[in-house]
Amino acid sequence: MKSFLAALAFAAIAAFGVSSVLDTIQQPSSVAYTTSGARVGDPGHNLIGPN
Repeated sequence: MKSFLAALAFAAIAAFGVSSVLDTIQQPSSVAYTTSGARVGDPGHNLIGPN
């Protein structure tokens, strides 16, 4: 029972640590998918293939 509680505590601490590290590294999706130069007026315009 002690080993289970120790593993549970370790998992909780590790999850919190990884979450806080990823919050500082990763960009929010609103920033990550905002690109300057995205062409949305003509979808498929730049695809190569037989047309």
